Amino acid sequence: MYQKKSLVKTVLVFTLIMSLGVLIFMIFSSFMKAKNSIVINTDTMELVQLEAPEEGDPIAIVETSLGEFRFVLYPEYSPNAVKNFTELAESGYYNNTYVFHSESGAFSAAGSPNKDGTLKEDFDKNRELVERELHQNLWPFKGAVCCMTSTVDKGFFDALFGGGDYYCGSRLAFLNTIEFTDEIKEEMASSDNKTLADAFAEKGGVPNFSQQMTVIGQTYEGMEIVEQLSKLETDASENGTYKIPKEDIMILSVTIDEYYESGEAAEESSDK
Repeated sequence: MYQKKSLVKTVLVFTLIMSLGVLIFMIFSSFMKAKNSIVINTDTMELVQLEAPEEGDPIAIVETSLGEFRFVLYPEYSPNAVKNFTELAESGYYNNTYVFHSESGAFSAAGSPNKDGTLKEDFDKNRELVERELHQNLWPFKGAVCCMTSTVDKGFFDALFGGGDYYCGSRLAFLNTIEFTDEIKEEMASSDNKTLADAFAEKGGVPNFSQQMTVIGQTYEGMEIVEQLSKLETDASENGTYKIPKEDIMILSVTIDEYYESGEAAEESSDK
């Protein structure tokens, strides 16, 4: 009888230990699942968006119904998102797509075939499942071009403890800037990363987007167009998610080219 009770007790203890082990493993896996988050090393961080493009850098030339702007691409930091964007652009996907959101001077969202920001039913879903790519060298400064988050895959423990897999896709955000109030400036001045805080204070941008979306490029020409796109008159009643511009503002075309200081090669390609 004593041996039977002892055996039952042993089994119960073993089961409890195994259950705790599984729980710990699941929690650990949940944290590990957030693999597309990063740790910033201020000693090695390079704010490449503050530098001018170099000869031969890949660029995108965006022709909109308000005018043209150009941004340099960063395939070395966001290779999969840049590849997805480049292939879509070269296929003509962005031709005659909508600017479907304009956010109070801070940013705009574009690249949808539909005015309300939705995608066509037959669109390749793999194009919307590009794993988010974050890098300590890329930040949401004024003029940054980001791939908008399309899907967040969260399990039970991700919801409890944070984490999950974030994906981006075809739609783009063109960043202008928030208003840097005295309160925001004071908060940033107290930041541990003074270099980054100073860069935001000087260049502008949307700091609360930091390390939230994949940055694929930085506008170097036509910033006034980016500014206009973020300040469009909108009708928020049309869609619960986006502030849709009252007037149809379109991306007419996106051309992929290389940067030359003379601008001659890029001009030739944009005329094709």
